[in-house]
Amino acid sequence: MQQFAILIISLLLFACASTPGKVSDNAEFRSLVEDAEEAIDKAAEVGGEWRDSRLILQNAKNEAQKGNLDKAMQLAEQAKIQGEMGFKQAKEQEKIAAPWLF
Repeated sequence: MQQFAILIISLLLFACASTPGKVSDNAEFRSLVEDAEEAIDKAAEVGGEWRDSRLILQNAKNEAQKGNLDKAMQLAEQAKIQGEMGFKQAKEQEKIAAPWLF
């Protein structure tokens, strides 16, 4: 009987510990979203914002609201990378842009 009680308590503790909290309260996720927003804004300032970057970031926020932290983190990271690459691409294109001769 005592073993049964220990088993039940263990299962209850495990169930409580594995219950997901509100993902958007996750500090790591919030930080990644802020970094992604900054990267996208920085790219936009130089005309290098990629078409779907903000959509991907919004999808990350939606996944966070659903409680899918792994998917939310993956999408937020993708949006951040797109922002960084868009900025880099725009700066590289500035270097090679030459006036048109016709």
